[in-house]
Amino acid sequence: MIFYFSGTGNSRYVAANIGEVQGERLISISKELNLNKDKYEYELQNDEKIIFVYPIYAWAPPAMVVEFMKKINFVNYKENYISTVAVCGENIGNTIKVVNKVLGEKGMKLFSGFSVVTPNNYIIMGDVDSKEGEKHKLENLELELAEINKAIMNREKDKFKIAKGPVPGLLTTVANPLFNKFAIDLKDFRVNDNCTGCGICERVCNGSCIKVNEKPSWSGKCTQCLACIHYCPVKAIQYGKNSEKKGRYKNPNVKVTDMFIK
Repeated sequence: MIFYFSGTGNSRYVAANIGEVQGERLISISKELNLNKDKYEYELQNDEKIIFVYPIYAWAPPAMVVEFMKKINFVNYKENYISTVAVCGENIGNTIKVVNKVLGEKGMKLFSGFSVVTPNNYIIMGDVDSKEGEKHKLENLELELAEINKAIMNREKDKFKIAKGPVPGLLTTVANPLFNKFAIDLKDFRVNDNCTGCGICERVCNGSCIKVNEKPSWSGKCTQCLACIHYCPVKAIQYGKNSEKKGRYKNPNVKVTDMFIK
């Protein structure tokens, strides 16, 4: 059973790859949370693996992922093998500690954890990679996934291959809460005259905070996954003053329909 959260397809691709190799089903965390349940319960098959795949937002899992983990409950849990794959631009801070803490409160623990580097999509700070850089990262990702799949298939214990980066404790415990409190701001989203009202932005929004009535409007709680920006087919959606000059990125191996939350 693989639970995934994805903005522009990188985590979706990683989850699908692992799911195919391991023979595990995929479950979208965003789709589940949109059901607005107080608790999410899943029945495990005999010896079924549990794997969480998500991007890193300011050196921790997205707030929605942590929220979901806190609400999750498993029927027939018998110390099933649990692993996690954090998809990042460079490093993940103390993400593994965050996940283990949440799971530990439920009497569970990680047996393995991995971080993988994928092409950049956070154009609020920086720009997308060059085509050569994107190609290089995606090629390396295939090698990393082969190693990860081997470890998970063999149910390796205490297997953690992650890039924490410098001062991981400071980044995860200080920078991440500041990001969640101040960096996610709906007022900086805007749409230009290119908009055709196609509705793709609404369908890929992880937070269900976009409504399209001829043109999109934003309200509610944004995750800042930037899916709306990157999946807009006419580059109509902008954030702040400089996004028009920056590139767009979608994982080339993922269909846009695979990203639909609605």
